Amino acid sequence: MSIVVTGATGHLGRHVVEQLLEKVPAEQITAVVRDEAKGAAFAARGVKLAVADYNTPETFDGLFAAGDKVLLISGNEFDKGRVQQHQVVIDAAKAAGVALLAYTSAPGSLKAALADDHRGTEKALLASGLPYALLRNGWYHENYTENLAPELEHGAVVHAAGEGRLSSASRADYAAAAVAVLTGEGHENKTYELGGDEAWSFAEYAAELSRQTGKEIVYNPVSVEALTGILTGAGLPEVFATILAGVDASIEKGELVVTSGDLSRLAGRPTTPLSEAIAAALKG
Repeated sequence: MSIVVTGATGHLGRHVVEQLLEKVPAEQITAVVRDEAKGAAFAARGVKLAVADYNTPETFDGLFAAGDKVLLISGNEFDKGRVQQHQVVIDAAKAAGVALLAYTSAPGSLKAALADDHRGTEKALLASGLPYALLRNGWYHENYTENLAPELEHGAVVHAAGEGRLSSASRADYAAAAVAVLTGEGHENKTYELGGDEAWSFAEYAAELSRQTGKEIVYNPVSVEALTGILTGAGLPEVFATILAGVDASIEKGELVVTSGDLSRLAGRPTTPLSEAIAAALKG
């Protein structure tokens, strides 16, 4: 039996493989990668590599074996039909008879367009009859902390979320939950609503940035349309800008507040505070 992680060299996948290496022997882990060279560091530590691509279904033929536990990390190619991409993995997992297919989804409360592909994939996974675990990941701290430069430069945090709050956590936190499900027992056919322990607003985020940098940084709330224009003006493709602005609209409605406590329970520890993620990013 292997634990198989798709998208293993992506932002979340790397954390998952790193944390799996702390729990199980390397030879029990298979990292699915598109570019073998990017997986070289894992291979050097004894992790098995499998080269496959969601857009090339035949690359998944024979990749899984009966009894495997598989983590399907959602793709990020929004323009290539993510549900169809994920269906490739589901079909291959079903053909092999895997013991569990865990999928990184989005909170059940999220109604933004971003969630549509996740709901479509959940539907396909349930229809497959495979033992599943839905890891409905909330938002990541890193979605904000990895892009601090413009906010520090302009002294402003610009979002279209009004006074809305969100329960974000670090990628390492979500990876810990996935690892708990992949290495533990009794997670078949379970749905986990995952988010940080503490919800926060963008006004609080700006205040924390100010506190840690000693600079005055204000929160400047704008309309969804204005934010879409700002993002496209900064070079983001319109499709992606519209998705991000739509997420802000959902944040204003409270759709990214997660109160289940599932994430800290699965991780076995409190989730990483936003202040810590900001401090790490400022050091980085």
